[in-house]
Amino acid sequence: MKAMILAAGRGERMRPLTDHRPKPLLQIGGTSLIEHQIRRLKNAGYIDIVINIAWLGEQIKQALGDGQKLKVNIQYSDEGETALETGGGIFKALPLLGSSHFLVVNSDVWCDHPLSAPQLKTDCLAHLILVDNPQHNSQGDFSLENGLVKNTNPQLTFSGIGWYHPDLFADCKPGKFLLAPLLREAAEQNRVSGEYYQGEWQDIGTPERLRQLQNNLI
Repeated sequence: MKAMILAAGRGERMRPLTDHRPKPLLQIGGTSLIEHQIRRLKNAGYIDIVINIAWLGEQIKQALGDGQKLKVNIQYSDEGETALETGGGIFKALPLLGSSHFLVVNSDVWCDHPLSAPQLKTDCLAHLILVDNPQHNSQGDFSLENGLVKNTNPQLTFSGIGWYHPDLFADCKPGKFLLAPLLREAAEQNRVSGEYYQGEWQDIGTPERLRQLQNNLI
């Protein structure tokens, strides 16, 4: 199974740290966020990794190359100067991801989930890892009922970790669009499974959260 790391965003909330460096190259404990993700993916058995890039993307390519130093195979999906958002970015990368389910992780998520591939039903278009609502998303994104993700009465937050089938994007066209509406539509059809994860998870979306994580690891 292949994996994709979302790394194309401008990182507006992380400014000024991202004015001259892409957010995935910000460091925790002397190692970049994206390298931490790659190491976790490799430990979970994902060797073929796709990374989408846009803002200052050449810096990411220069830092990681083809992945040999980390003992993985890296391919890049270059979105140009402007990122295509989550949905558009994954859609553009589909030719690199194959015809079966693949894993996608946000580059700015810090999580100790084992990333083991779930047992997915043949009609399942997505499988999401859901976590407790953080302070910055107190109203939540989804709920979970009998292993299925639901839109009603949201009590949990989407972690930024999910497995997707290319068919989720069957009606999409190239361009900039979000992933969330596709997931909500598929959830209405009972075609999104999920699990509630109670381990370590942080969305490192601001300088304050980055500093907090760094302090917690000292």
